[in-house]
Amino acid sequence: MTSGTQGYAEEAETLIKRYESVSFTDVHELVLHLIPTTPCRVLDIGSGTGRDAAALAAMGHTVVAVEPTAGLRIAGADLHSSPQVEWLDDSLPDLTLVRRRGEQFDLVLLTAVWMHLDERERCRAMPNVAALVRPGGIVLMSLRHGPVPPGRRMFAVSAEETIGLASRAGLQLLLNRRASSALGTADVSWTRLAFGRPTTP
Repeated sequence: MTSGTQGYAEEAETLIKRYESVSFTDVHELVLHLIPTTPCRVLDIGSGTGRDAAALAAMGHTVVAVEPTAGLRIAGADLHSSPQVEWLDDSLPDLTLVRRRGEQFDLVLLTAVWMHLDERERCRAMPNVAALVRPGGIVLMSLRHGPVPPGRRMFAVSAEETIGLASRAGLQLLLNRRASSALGTADVSWTRLAFGRPTTP
């Protein structure tokens, strides 16, 4: 089991209902204007039930949906069956299988994922994520702030640290906004970050 997925397999059935109860538009309201309007290649890291991957596929994009928790990945493939979504069993910080493909993406999503990595893993993960973004491409991330649910592995992550890691990996900050939980979870808020990879070094 990937360390960051602790608690998810056991609660997969409940989590599937929660994740599917809120729309892609509501979750990503602050960054919708940054999502390409013409069809492109998307990497959704920590795809969960595939809600976001399915929404992006419906927009005409083709998506590689990465999800290490088998219960979520299998349910997602069943719930959101689409020839434009390819499911992959891989995980941060290394993303070994994704990087082995030698592909770069126009859009990379990390929704409710980064807080599962400890400090050392975050330092290792960011260059791997940045290397998967094509020049001119965008990374959209969300950082969770609030109490850790019982049985989960989560860490406090600041926007400042994340912005610094991204900058050192060659990504430029495009957006930094704080918002309440789309699921209405008490005492939980999120920071939405967007980064761009410059077209020239």
